[in-house]
Amino acid sequence: MKRAVFPGTFDPITLGHIDIIERALPLFDEIVIAIGVNADKKTMFPLDERIKFITEAFKEETKISVKSYSGLTAHFCISEQAEYIVRGLRNTTDLNFEQPIAQTNFKMAKIDSLFLICSPEVSNISSTIVRDIMRNDGDYSNLVPTSVKK
Repeated sequence: MKRAVFPGTFDPITLGHIDIIERALPLFDEIVIAIGVNADKKTMFPLDERIKFITEAFKEETKISVKSYSGLTAHFCISEQAEYIVRGLRNTTDLNFEQPIAQTNFKMAKIDSLFLICSPEVSNISSTIVRDIMRNDGDYSNLVPTSVKK
């Protein structure tokens, strides 16, 4: 069974995340959407709400599970018996950030990373931008799945 982990904070999940997950689905038997919990990171949405957003967005998809974790992503992958980490890349800045992490995960735990390039229509979306629009009462409806819209 080919199992992958798609890690992130998902604060909130965006259409960019959805794009990567949907495109990765045919490649794996299961994808664990893994919400990383970092006590030092201040999030806009509590963990249970982020889980709800993702679960609702993929309620019809049997190949997806949603879990939270703390600590190293490589350790979480080992505990989940996942051989792969899926990551989305919007630009070269993302690649420069993700490459050393991927190399370290492989060196530590023999976990391969699979990078998918975001579709052009969602390459401008980030959770940071969405949160800023939300905080300033802007229209973010075309940036997130319906499960996030209030």
